Amino acid sequence: MITNLRLRTYIGLNLEEKNKKQDIVLNIEVHYPVEEACLNDNIEDALNYKVITKAIINHVENGRFLLLERLVSSVLRITVDHRWVTYAKVTIDKPHALRFADSVSLSLSWQK
Repeated sequence: MITNLRLRTYIGLNLEEKNKKQDIVLNIEVHYPVEEACLNDNIEDALNYKVITKAIINHVENGRFLLLERLVSSVLRITVDHRWVTYAKVTIDKPHALRFADSVSLSLSWQK
């Protein structure tokens, strides 16, 4: 699980949101067969979270999104790109998007 990955991107509909990057917080759950990695302690048998995270960072920080839905679905696609992944869930929070609320968030999941 990748927990509380804090990034900045352009997200939103109004002019201010389109012209100023905003903070977002990503939580990503990934399942894959871990038996071999647990038994052998071999890096070749483990999913490389660094590769996935770097791809997500590049996509998010260099992208522009009108809708949170589009952002979450695109991050989910990157997360499940590896053939070993059997399940993934992406939750993205947009802090301070609503007055009197800590954040607005959306979760999407995928299962093989």
